[in-house]
Amino acid sequence: MEPVPSSSGMPTERPVASQRMISRRAAIGGGLAGLGGLLLFPGQLVAKAAVPSDSFVVLLKGLYQPVVRGPDLGLSTVDLSDGTYSTTEIFPVNGTPGNQDLSKAFGRFYVQFDGDLCAYHIPGGSFAMRFTGSDYVFVDDGVGGQFLEGTFELTVLEATGIYRPFVGGHNHMVDKLHFLAPGDGSGGVEEYCFCFISDS
Repeated sequence: MEPVPSSSGMPTERPVASQRMISRRAAIGGGLAGLGGLLLFPGQLVAKAAVPSDSFVVLLKGLYQPVVRGPDLGLSTVDLSDGTYSTTEIFPVNGTPGNQDLSKAFGRFYVQFDGDLCAYHIPGGSFAMRFTGSDYVFVDDGVGGQFLEGTFELTVLEATGIYRPFVGGHNHMVDKLHFLAPGDGSGGVEEYCFCFISDS
């Protein structure tokens, strides 16, 4: 600060210009340092900012295919290459990072039709679950196949990435699973299932 005369004759103080410059330089330097961190580690910062608060919703949709050689999702609860899993696509609905286009798949779902385990792989990480309860009925589709319509309850057994806080959490599935008629030689199972996943 430097003294300057005021209208009353009493000296007052005003900031020195060089101090303003230093402060401005420090602010600009700090801003550039922060920007540099964003450029160096964009994935980490985006993932950190995109952690679901306590729940999210995804849609399982499409024909199931058998899994021959499954990926390693970093989950010890499931062995996706043991020949017991089938897979279909996962679409975003609400609360997940990554692609937000509801018409584009952004992950894979793996399930045992003759078992009680499943796994999800979506942007931000993977998680394994166990089916713990169900309430459903079968409905004739009118063309030789049938729908399984109802709900399933699951517990989150383990998770990786941003989904680690969901271990011990819950998944409420609202499912319309279509067992297709094998009349044309294809048969198959087509999924349409909303998954409401929460951390408790």
